[in-house]
This record gives sequence, C-alpha cells and structure tokens, in this order.
Amino acid sequence: MEAPAVFTGAEEYERSFAPRDYLREYYMLSDGQGRPNTFLTQNLRCLAKVFALEGLGGDTLLDVGCGPTIYQLLSACERFQEIVAMDYTPQNRRELESWLRNEPGAFDWRPVVQYVCELEGDREKWAEKEEKLRRKVKQVLKCNVTKANPAEPVSLPPADCVLSAYCLEAACPDLSTFRRALCNIAGLARPGGHLVLLTSLGTTYYGFGEQVFSSLRLEKAAVLEAVEGAGFEVCFTELLPYPAGTGRTDFQTTLILVARRRGTT
Repeated sequence: MEAPAVFTGAEEYERSFAPRDYLREYYMLSDGQGRPNTFLTQNLRCLAKVFALEGLGGDTLLDVGCGPTIYQLLSACERFQEIVAMDYTPQNRRELESWLRNEPGAFDWRPVVQYVCELEGDREKWAEKEEKLRRKVKQVLKCNVTKANPAEPVSLPPADCVLSAYCLEAACPDLSTFRRALCNIAGLARPGGHLVLLTSLGTTYYGFGEQVFSSLRLEKAAVLEAVEGAGFEVCFTELLPYPAGTGRTDFQTTLILVARRRGTT
C-alpha cells in the first residue's frame, strides 16, 4: 500500500470515509487474536498524563476534528465542564452522536473507557465516566480547519482548551496550509488558554477497509515552529513510536504536545 497519487480532498472524505471501518482498524482495544492495541493504549496513557498537568483545565474544551472517536476525551472530561466536538464529515458526526445518545448498535467504547478508568485508579467507574462524558458534550458541530473560523457559521466563545488529534495532517496538503489551519484553530482558544495536539510524524497515508487516505508528512521541528508561529508557547512534548503492524499505514511517530496561548485574559 502507498499514498494516493493526489492528496485526499474534503469531498473524498465526505463521500468515502467509513467511520465504523476506521474505528475497527485503529480503535479496538485488542484485535481478533487478543493482541493489545499498543497505539491506542499509549495514546490513552499519555493523554491521562497531559490532562493531569497543573493549570490544564477550565470551563470549555473544543475538540477540533474529533472524527467518530471519544478516546481523546476520556481523561479531558475530568478537567472541563463543557465540551464541543467538531468534525468535517456528517457520517463521523452521526457516529459520535449515536454513542452520545447511547443508541443500540453504537460503537462499543466500554473496553477503552474501562482501561482509562483503570489508569485513574478504579476500573469499575466506567459507567460513571461514560455518563459524565455524554453529559459534558454539549454540541457536535461541523468544522473546516481551512476556514478562518473553523466552526463557521457558528461563532463560539474563546475556549479554555483546544484539542486536536490526528486531524490537521489529514486535512492539509502542504506545510503552508498546515500553518494556516493551526492559526485558525488557535483563534478558538482564549489568551492564556491551551492547545493539546496529537500529530502523526513521517506519515504519508493511512488505510482501512477499501480506502486509503493521504497524510501530510511532518517533522517535529516543523510542527513546533507552526505552533509557536500561531502564538503559543510549547510547555510539554512527548514522542510515541508507532507500533509495527497496527493498521495499514506508514505512520512512524506520534507527537503529543501542550502549548499555552500567549497573552492574558
């Protein structure tokens, strides 16, 4: 498998992205042979560490490019009172809303929630955490990170934290577009607020089902430069090696970073 000849555009995501296939490929806690999903568990452990950092919390968190997933919010929901989830494709928003409404047939996140609860000290509190997250997600909106206001036409008040996981590198065909998109989502955070970014490094494609999608190949230095250029001071970084054999992708490394927007409220 290799990267598509032409960078995957927004229309192709809207037409072809199958959220349930994506979830089965990358977000099951273990595969059919019972082997653990190290990609997912190391992300969960690092996110638990991130959302325990001093000063990272507040009233509102925006999850930009949430996809059909909730794993990135399981530790975050302990530190924020309200969450707004945003994604470009309607099928991803429907998949997420199905879980939020606890509909029959929704994707089963229970093993992942139990894992996070175990990290936090009590595996048996999984149902309580699910209810807490469902209660705190107040809106699921369409977003487009290439727009100056990604939530257009909705105007959101500045957030205490903007979270974005594996979104910008899939939405941006080149580094200049990536820098602009980062500035766009940065504008959603209040001065003194935080950005939490999970970015794949060295990746040109990822696939699942019958589909293959592009990824902008990024290096750590370029991401840090873009974050600082968007008006943030980086205060935490961690690199997670991508486990061989997980999913169909040339993914190499995850960069997780926390940055604080310059200025004061």
